Amino acid sequence: MTHRSRLALLLACVAAAALGGTAQAAPLPYPRIEAALAAVHQYAQVALSPDGLHIASVESEGSGPGHVELAPVAHPTATRRVSACAGNGCDEGDLAWSPDGRTLAFVTTDATGQGQLALLDLATLRTHVLTHARGPLSTPRWSHDGTRIAFLYSPGAPKTPSPLNPATPDAGVVGAKIYEQRLAVMPARGGAIRLLGPADLNVYEYDWSPDDRRFAVSAAHGDGDANWWIADLYTIDARSGATKEIHHPTLQLASPRWNGDGTRIAYIGGIMSDEAVTGGDVEVVSARGGAATDVTPNLHASVTTITWHGSRDNIVATELAGSRSVIASIDTLARRQRALWSAEATIYATGFAGLAPGDAGVSLSRDGRLAATIVQSITAPPEIALGPLTAMRRVTHANDTVPRTTGAARSITWTSDGMHVQGWLIYPPGWKAGVRYPLVTLIHGGPAFANYPTYPSGPMAFQATLAARGYLVFEPNPRGSYGQGEAFTRANVKDFGYGDLRDVLAGLDAVAHVAPVDPKRVGIFGWSYGGYMTMWALTQTHRFHAAVAGAGLSDWLSYYGTNDIDTWMIPYFGASVYDDPGVYARSSPINFVKAVRTPTLMLHGDRDAEVPVTQSYEYWRALRAFHVPTELVIYPGEGHEFYRPADQRDVSRRIVGWFDRWLK
Repeated sequence: MTHRSRLALLLACVAAAALGGTAQAAPLPYPRIEAALAAVHQYAQVALSPDGLHIASVESEGSGPGHVELAPVAHPTATRRVSACAGNGCDEGDLAWSPDGRTLAFVTTDATGQGQLALLDLATLRTHVLTHARGPLSTPRWSHDGTRIAFLYSPGAPKTPSPLNPATPDAGVVGAKIYEQRLAVMPARGGAIRLLGPADLNVYEYDWSPDDRRFAVSAAHGDGDANWWIADLYTIDARSGATKEIHHPTLQLASPRWNGDGTRIAYIGGIMSDEAVTGGDVEVVSARGGAATDVTPNLHASVTTITWHGSRDNIVATELAGSRSVIASIDTLARRQRALWSAEATIYATGFAGLAPGDAGVSLSRDGRLAATIVQSITAPPEIALGPLTAMRRVTHANDTVPRTTGAARSITWTSDGMHVQGWLIYPPGWKAGVRYPLVTLIHGGPAFANYPTYPSGPMAFQATLAARGYLVFEPNPRGSYGQGEAFTRANVKDFGYGDLRDVLAGLDAVAHVAPVDPKRVGIFGWSYGGYMTMWALTQTHRFHAAVAGAGLSDWLSYYGTNDIDTWMIPYFGASVYDDPGVYARSSPINFVKAVRTPTLMLHGDRDAEVPVTQSYEYWRALRAFHVPTELVIYPGEGHEFYRPADQRDVSRRIVGWFDRWLK
């Protein structure tokens, strides 16, 4: 029997070993699960050349470093790896085609691990490194005339910009040294890097104007990691660097995009709780400045990426609409849209769900006749899809033999407080009717995010590890989530922990009608906002019999003064903690902690800038005082997201081990 055959058999036995009633399925060994999750071939980006003749992609084996592949569109599986990196440990990606399609720009790493801008000549397939940067560098984009390349650059910065990354420990005068992410431009043939705009202006996203004279940027003064939530729309002169603020959004803005004649700029606007986790309505503002117009009013979906295409008034957008991804054409003057493509899947060309500056849902040829994207679902692993925008089909087969770690998955819908709510139910592989299974409710982070239909891969795919160990996994998208429109995403404002928890509990009732859940073996788990919701839920209900809170938040009042990103909170709470402490107190789990009876595991990185580790300490100390079974595990050097593979594996095993201990 081959290794894959043995693995498939073991996965099938997870549920098949159950003997009936509430008998526990035989657990699959962790190494088997981890091997299956690591076997998924990843696609981080796909980019069509403007002439539609070539396709470039960024790929990796499991969670390993990225590499660049190039193929003719006529034979998309005839790939050739290209690299500008000599030595081991190369990490390459961030693709950008020149306007004539003859040169591919991408980011490579030098011998020290520093990111550099590199170019591939398509005619000769030779590469050369263009920069000698000293600091994080990303998001290259060509001018329309092909003579210059712009990119984002943080000279001298000790870490890649993002509050998700491990924070640099404070020393000396706090806040005295700030490393801004600047907009940089250089000649495409090589030369000096020029930094544009004020030195204290952090640029998050940008777009060239059609005449190459200006940039539209989302930017904010001060600490870049802290101020994305108060970014405004600026224009920056491409020669002089002269900067002008032209628009202050109602809430957050993302993905500024200049239309074809240079008269208008579109962006995605709405309430967004995490930098670069994009969702909202499409807003359009004059390039001269002024008020914005919502061109997708009353949309029952969340727009995640936008690209002007075709006429000067038309936008191609990707959206999350309930359980489905949608590609839509938006007429910005008539303020109406029509769906071009839809599936119960997740798609992206650059930056899943907006998780990268310059993100795109689909990559289009210049004439719009050809489109490429990366498509996946909970049960179908990622592959590249190619074809006309309305009829893309999968053209790669890198994951055809990847072992499955979960059983079937289905979208669940229910009504809560008169609102339509959606979530996902994931079954153990080989589950049997008539057997009642333990269930873990997995709350996503954000809150402005969603449990997307993505294929589980990598050591942090907790839903897959739980399913493979014999659990049903329920992934609700309660109010505050993307996918149901802006009114739904804003429905938890000044109401954290109340309506959203009612949505989750109503969803559990809906799951009980369609799945064999053992009500005495129900757990809850989440990270970030999901960690907060876990801590909160235990103070409000005894329905959960075990809990795990990752990077959880227990006290909004102390959190306000100790986190590094407090500007995100005022749109959600309506005022600062100093002006209205009551609205923060009513949603703080620590104020109701005496009601907790549920065994709780907490996991936290000691350099978390988004949710300081003290939040877990507070909750842990309280549970110990009231003799509730609890453990707190601290991971040195980790931030809000964990990056060390050993830590990631340890987290996954501890989570499942805790639920095994209390639910089995």
